[in-house]
Amino acid sequence: MIFTKKRAAGLASLLLVLSLALLFPRIKKGMADFTVNYTAGSRLSWGESLYRVEDGHYQFKYPPAAALLYLPLSLLPLPAAKAVWFALLVLVSGGVFYLIHKLSAGGNKAASWLSWLPLLILGRYFFRELQLGQINALLTFLLLIMTSRLSAAEGRDSPGAERAAGLLWGLSLALKPYALIFLPYLVLKKKVRSLVAGGAVLVIAFLSPALYYGFSGNVAVHKEWVKTLSQSTPQLLRSQDNASLLAMFAKWTGRPDLSVKLWLIGMMVLAAVAYIVFRKGRSLENPVPLDCGLLLLLIPLISPLGWDYTFLSSVLAVGFITRRFYDFSAAARLPLLMVLVIIPLSLYDLMGRKLYAQFMSLSVITVCFLVLVGFVVVLRQKRLC
Repeated sequence: MIFTKKRAAGLASLLLVLSLALLFPRIKKGMADFTVNYTAGSRLSWGESLYRVEDGHYQFKYPPAAALLYLPLSLLPLPAAKAVWFALLVLVSGGVFYLIHKLSAGGNKAASWLSWLPLLILGRYFFRELQLGQINALLTFLLLIMTSRLSAAEGRDSPGAERAAGLLWGLSLALKPYALIFLPYLVLKKKVRSLVAGGAVLVIAFLSPALYYGFSGNVAVHKEWVKTLSQSTPQLLRSQDNASLLAMFAKWTGRPDLSVKLWLIGMMVLAAVAYIVFRKGRSLENPVPLDCGLLLLLIPLISPLGWDYTFLSSVLAVGFITRRFYDFSAAARLPLLMVLVIIPLSLYDLMGRKLYAQFMSLSVITVCFLVLVGFVVVLRQKRLC
């Protein structure tokens, strides 16, 4: 299918209308995470503390600058703000799938329909994102645009594309620290313009809350953010829905000290794997999309609080894998197919409370995505992308 701008706009409009008509009425009473962020935006406008112990589980956990994103929405009544945010998430989710279709295409046009399988495989994570009113789809969208700009600059001198990539990276990092995973990659690729542009955005993001708190108050609110993360993270490691590598080891061993050591070892192994993938891609015409797809896949694994729905960031890597499904050996396709079936079918409503609790306690989902990391390595080893 050829996607012209006119056709893409038409599909986006249809998706938005259908979602607002069919989905929003069902979930508008939820969106608990958006309500937390909406409150943070309101507090910022009054120069109030963003991080409060009395908020309990519903504490604001993002950097202070992230509250600026929600400040305009906090001027609206909560139901109207939810509708606006829901519409934005629908649009960026559609943008995500459009971008992976373009980024994962390469020269494999014969099986282009396979690149849309991530919608079926990861769709439940995107729906959960809408239910909670989260920010991960937006971050993934920004990082995919960053990937497209880095891809456009690959092998040529393109200052504008590199700076645009840096600005998007810095903005993503200002909203959530997950994007820090791209720092070593930008250094390895010697993208100085991207690093400078991203650094400039971070400086602005750090200073911007001072408009409401003053300079000393801004420093204080950043200290409160760090304190909140350090206090809330340990008690959430063994949460049922935490699918990070650290949570997996915590569930398996029941020993926080040992799980941290295993997590550090695991991160070093994954870093080595990523470096091998990057190195083997140096001789390819454009290795950037798969490189960035791997980094996006690793984000929920290496983050201490990688909730299961944050695996929606793996969408580009899954797009590459499904699009090139028939390029894998027959022996490899069976375990891959099992993983691609387990991920969408691991539903609470389908499995029931007891079985789902056991399933999550074994961190099966984490293992599934670790398997997908292995298939990304195979793709690069075969020089397919």
